Order: sequence, then structure tokens, then C-alpha cells
Amino acid sequence: MSQSTDTEFSLADFLPYQLSVASNAVSNRIAQVYHREFGLKVTEWRVMAMLGDAGALTQRDLTARTLMDKVAVNRACKMLEQRGLARRNPNERDGRSHLLELTEAGRAMHGQIVPRARAIEASLLQTLGAEQEDGFRAILARIRDEATQFGPEA
Repeated sequence: MSQSTDTEFSLADFLPYQLSVASNAVSNRIAQVYHREFGLKVTEWRVMAMLGDAGALTQRDLTARTLMDKVAVNRACKMLEQRGLARRNPNERDGRSHLLELTEAGRAMHGQIVPRARAIEASLLQTLGAEQEDGFRAILARIRDEATQFGPEA
């Protein structure tokens, strides 16, 4: 792909657009499974997945780690609590906040979804060999690191 000049612009060739479209396509493919089979929205699954990985977290931590809007995280947490998939516990290190953690039912559901999500991931990556997959993941990490290393440009 050739680089455009400052006056030329093609949205389809614009890296942020390409990443967003690819991300949405992958997320939507997996989202179909956890919505159809488990009644979860994308935001609810992301919160559940993060809690499954990291254990109990505050909503502020969830917002920072998932890079989702705090209102979306708040709604997802409330829905998970209403469904008995997560619960709030006092945060002994900071009395102003609570820690959200998966319940036994939440851990069981998480355990059912993860293998399905991994199978979809494997099917998406099957066209790449192990070396290309490692390279792809490394490139994504480098782009993410570069994007988050500096604040917004003035």
C-alpha cells in the first residue's frame, strides 16, 4: 500500500478505520455467540472476561483496563449484578469504592464462554501460520503501545 499525500485521503486506507472495522468484525462474530447462548452484551462480556482474568476490580479499574466508557462499564456491572453473575464487596483499601467480582454462577458462565471464544479466535487465525500470528500480535502490541505512550497531540 502506498502512502497518501497530505491532500489525498481514503477512509478505507486509514489505519484507525481499518483497525476499527477489523475489531468490530471480530467482536461481532464472538458477540453473536455470547449474546445468543448466554444473553450477554459486548460490554457485559468484556467486564466479565476482565473479572475472570484479573479477579475483583473496582469500576474505575475496569474502565481503565477495558478502555470502555465509564457509563458503559457501570451499566454492564449493574446488569451482571442483577443477573447474579457478579457481586460488589467493600474495598478495604479504599472505603469510597467497591470491588466487583464474579459469583460462582459468573465463573461458571465465564468457563463456558472462554472455550467458545478461543475456538472462534483460532478459526479467525487459522489462515496465519504460527510465525505470522506471533508477528501480527507483536505488531498490534507495538501500535497499541505507541498510541498509548503519548497523550493527545495538541
